[in-house]
Amino acid sequence: MFKTVYFCRTYKFFLITLTAIFLFSGCRSKTPATDILSEKQKQNILLQKLQTQELSQISRFTIVNQIASNYKAQNDKTAFILFLTDYVEQHPEDTYNSYWLLMLANEYMEEKAYPFAEYYFERILNNYDDLLVKGESVHYTCLSNLLRLDQSASKHITYYNQLIQRFPEKISLTECYARLATEYEKLGEWEQMLKAYALFEAQNDAATIQIPGLPNAYNRAHQMLRITSSAKNWSFESLEALEKAVKTAISNRNYTQLDRYKSRSNFFAVSWRQDENDTNSQANFSLSSVMKGRIRYSETLDETTNSNEAYLRTWGWQQNVSVWYFCFRKINFPLDPEIHGRWEWAGIYYGERL
Repeated sequence: MFKTVYFCRTYKFFLITLTAIFLFSGCRSKTPATDILSEKQKQNILLQKLQTQELSQISRFTIVNQIASNYKAQNDKTAFILFLTDYVEQHPEDTYNSYWLLMLANEYMEEKAYPFAEYYFERILNNYDDLLVKGESVHYTCLSNLLRLDQSASKHITYYNQLIQRFPEKISLTECYARLATEYEKLGEWEQMLKAYALFEAQNDAATIQIPGLPNAYNRAHQMLRITSSAKNWSFESLEALEKAVKTAISNRNYTQLDRYKSRSNFFAVSWRQDENDTNSQANFSLSSVMKGRIRYSETLDETTNSNEAYLRTWGWQQNVSVWYFCFRKINFPLDPEIHGRWEWAGIYYGERL
């Protein structure tokens, strides 16, 4: 439920009243030079006025806001922080406490005191009702800032879910679903990851959206969702079994069998300088179209082979580049024990290794 801060006629009338107090309250001298109160005297009058018990809600808001604004204008950061901190502690019932705490959080952001800013943003979310200030939700502002400040995957999941549930009209749902899936994946929450990826892929702009930091979100989603739905007969129990099967198919010129060994999860074909997850990297061609001459392969795997990845050098392909490296990888997908830890032919790199 939103409460809205309005700067209305009541506020203007109150400012006129305050001005009258400043101009006509008792002075030490009747000379024009001293009729005008100093900034400190004005601030003191406001502070004294704030102690009045019968102040209306809008009058109290106006005074607190003016006092805080005066400290900001004077660049008195210590006084600004102490005033708002003390005020919130002494007036826990104030409707606008989330706004005062937001002012504190923003002050700490300006000072790059990020842990303090994070503390206040979270405090607002967890303990105070939302407010609309000049048309902007305080809670939305807090969530947006916390996603930039906190690096915890579990907290990011909380923040993204709140944005999706509470502010769908203010965000890109497509981007939020993609980022949410990534955070679930970091924590190994595979079922939730798949649900988020399915929601992401269902969005109209999923295939075209550009997400900073997640340049291959669509391919990743497609890969994960296809792994769960495929027959998985393209995977092998060991690297040795995969290597033997591929070499046998090449030796027998069995194009159909070689095509069956290709991964069903985003099989790629790129140069060494290309990103294998690029949208143009997917290899949908049949090997029969390029396996016309005699194809040869190295007797042993490339020396860079390790426990998770291996390369087999082949040559004789009827393409501009005749040398291809087959990339074999161990599958990392704990969600499905039947396939997790097995090996797949993930893709092709064109040309000699760089």
